[in-house]
Amino acid sequence: MSSGGVRRAGVLGHPIAHSKSPVLHRAAYAELALPWTYDALDVTVAELEGFLAGLDESWIGLSLTMPLKVAVLRYLDSLTSPAGELGVVNTVVFGESGAVGHNTDVAGIQRALASTALAERGEATILGGGATARSALAAVAGLGLVRAVVVARRPEVRPGFESLAEALGIEATLVAWEEAGAHLGADLVISTVPASAADELAQRVDPSSESAARGVLLDVVYDPWPTGLVRRWRDCGGAVVPGWEMLLHQAAGQVELMTGRSAPISAMRAALLASL
Repeated sequence: MSSGGVRRAGVLGHPIAHSKSPVLHRAAYAELALPWTYDALDVTVAELEGFLAGLDESWIGLSLTMPLKVAVLRYLDSLTSPAGELGVVNTVVFGESGAVGHNTDVAGIQRALASTALAERGEATILGGGATARSALAAVAGLGLVRAVVVARRPEVRPGFESLAEALGIEATLVAWEEAGAHLGADLVISTVPASAADELAQRVDPSSESAARGVLLDVVYDPWPTGLVRRWRDCGGAVVPGWEMLLHQAAGQVELMTGRSAPISAMRAALLASL
């Protein structure tokens, strides 16, 4: 991807005011000496088609957050792996091949967990049944865990997760949200739900149980931080990987896709931590 000239990029979602993506991307552009702009733009599913149609050639790429990671699929010219397999896109890059959809969430989760010792052939629990939960399932499979429990708040997601798990080669069981407390003793717990839902789960972490918080918790929420679930997990002596680590690494992947250059991780991390 060419990095010459002034280019535009941004993060789309609804709501979007909380997003730290501008902090990360702007820090990267500054470190790379690129005269690019990056903004947070509130765009709903209903507004997405019109927004995309109005973009000019100055736009190099987009970051996507909820609720647009699936809605954007119909407007793209092609998908790379793993976006195509998951049906989840968090990055769009504009170029000679048109609008190309990518997924950097999977790698972002894996890199956030890179320094964490996970049990070989272990088990994971994924809280949530949305687009980020699909990326989490792919990340778990790529990390070598062999079983996962997906705790979904919406039972209608079951068929999609079952077929995805089969394609990924991981044994997955979907359970109702009410059963979440029984599955918080896994080797790895990834929460992809909003802070309010995570706070509700906090009371189900039983410090008197031998399995309570024995594994690693990655809560993808970074604002507010820490969530009630994270605080409870730490109180029980469990290890926590902050959501901003995933945010950092998925943004680094986006920077590399859009600029064609290595992401300045240290500068991006410093800017992010200063903003939290």
